[in-house]
Amino acid sequence: MYSPRLKDKYTSQVVPAMKEKFAYKNAMQVPKLVKICINQGVGAAVSDKKLVDQALEELTLIAGQRAVATKSKKAISNFKLRENLPIGTRVTLRGDRMYEFLDRLIAVSLPRVRDFQGLNLKGFDGRGNYNMGITEQIIFPEIVIDKVNKINGMDIAFVTTANTDEECMTLLKEFGLPFKKS
Repeated sequence: MYSPRLKDKYTSQVVPAMKEKFAYKNAMQVPKLVKICINQGVGAAVSDKKLVDQALEELTLIAGQRAVATKSKKAISNFKLRENLPIGTRVTLRGDRMYEFLDRLIAVSLPRVRDFQGLNLKGFDGRGNYNMGITEQIIFPEIVIDKVNKINGMDIAFVTTANTDEECMTLLKEFGLPFKKS
């Protein structure tokens, strides 16, 4: 039966390394990746409704799972924004799809970022989660550059069962995420 590469890496390499570093008594104490949330705000969607549909298609291609539109919660007249207007897209990945996306992000997409120095260390929230932003969706190989009308960024949140930032950082480093040298 098929199992994602990073899922196998977690059980064979990450768990023993984390147990050694943090002196866990049990393998169940080792933090694990719960989900990856990808959000994409499409601010220009107020004037052009087609941009949200295009962003939905692109995010669905990137994630390998159907994305949903996010709607505005309240009306803001200065931005010509009405309530329940689609203004972004989001998708939550769990299980095998989460590991597949993480593998593609580390191996293919991040190396395609121009002048990449490593991921920012300020993305930790103090509760064992990590957030990062990507400025262009064209770093993903699933996106055909000729079909892109507007370059959008996206936010990616890694939710873990870690209790501290240090545990989360060690977990993500063991998976292979390239952080900046401090």
